[in-house]
Order: sequence, then C-alpha cells, then structure tokens
Amino acid sequence: MRATLRSKPRTVLVGLVAAAAAAVGLAAAPAQAATWSSSDQWATWSNGGYTLYNDIWGSGAGPQTIWANSYSNWGVWANHPNTGGIKSYPNATRYIGQKLSALHSVQSSFNVTVPSSGAYETAYDIWDSGNANEIMLWMNKTGPVGPLGTSQGNVTVGGSSWTVYRGNNGSNAVFSFVRTSNTSSSTVDVLAVMNWLKNTKGWIGDVTLGNVQFGYEITSSSGGMDFRTNSFSVSSS
Repeated sequence: MRATLRSKPRTVLVGLVAAAAAAVGLAAAPAQAATWSSSDQWATWSNGGYTLYNDIWGSGAGPQTIWANSYSNWGVWANHPNTGGIKSYPNATRYIGQKLSALHSVQSSFNVTVPSSGAYETAYDIWDSGNANEIMLWMNKTGPVGPLGTSQGNVTVGGSSWTVYRGNNGSNAVFSFVRTSNTSSSTVDVLAVMNWLKNTKGWIGDVTLGNVQFGYEITSSSGGMDFRTNSFSVSSS
C-alpha cells in the first residue's frame, strides 16, 4: 500500500493531486501554534531521530495541513472528499536498520485523538529495509475501509488480538494485522509481531527491519477533520 519512501512508485499521481494542492491555502491551521507546519504535498520534517511526512499520495485528494511540536506530538487537519481510495498517509517514521535476529526488543507506544466519522485507520506501516515486505498494524478504523488480501484467521501477539490478512499489491507482500477492537492508546511489541511472521508462519525471512511508521491512512474526511498524535515513540535494542 504505502511507504513514505513509497511515494516513488506513486509519482504518477503528482499531477492528479496538484489541483487539490492549489486549494491547500484554504486549510485550517492547527488549534495551537506549532513548531512546524506545512500544507505541501510531500512536506517532511526531522526531529529527534524521526521524520514526519505529510504524504498526500492518492488521487482526488483535498487539502491537508500537517503540524508538529515534536516527533511525539503532531497532527493533521485534512479535508478529503467522500470518495473511495486512500488519499494520504501522514506519518512519523523511525528507521531501525538491524536484522530481526540481532534485535532484542522493538517496542512502540502511542496515544491519539481521532474523529468519530470519516473513513480512515490509525495504523503502523512497517517495512523491511528492501521494501519487499509491508506489515500493517491497524489500531483503530472508522468508516468503509478494509485491508488488502485474504483473512488468515486470528492471533494474539505483540500485546493485542488481531485478524491477520495476507496479500500482495504488485510491488511487495502485505501482511495486515487488524485489531479486533479499536484503541486510541496502546503499547505494541513490534518485534514479537515480526518474529511471529518469521518463526511461526515462515512468511518472511531474517530481514533487516527498516522503517517503523505510524500515522493515519485517510480515505475521506469531508468538511475537515483533525487527527492528533498526543504521544508516540519507538524504542529498539
């Protein structure tokens, strides 16, 4: 589906989004004065070893403004029309760069405030260093959205219970873990999920863990909606 570095295969969409980007000047500003903000389609900002991305990559997108006080406290205002197809994945990313077998722990915690309407999911998007395997962890979802692939059943791993989907988007394998109940705050054992894929299922090898991304995959947010990350962190050893 999407990598921030995935913007590369999505460059054909730049022209489609340009018209929407022209309307970005109408986007609402964050409620508080932020350290950084941008309405640029591919806006990025680095802080504390993380990079934030506005990442408006889907066709038919509306205006979207990202703001941040730090990698741990950031959000977006988005006004994407009530049409199908993912419009954006604003996210914060940390790169790990170690093989699974060399890691002892990879943990992440988050706390968010999200709309009660629209169509989106709050999700981790985790990649190996070669972008051959994409692992999504859907922490909450609202509206008519669903994962790629076919259901492989349920599993409890990494601190949550999930329904697991396996598929391929034509560029990479996609493994989606959809939490069986929505949450706006949690701690996730990322390494346990990766090792379940490697050791229990044999679906991936001893890959190098690359980008651990966390954000909002937005399909529609008509009228303008706020997505706020109150806290977020990734730790590894």
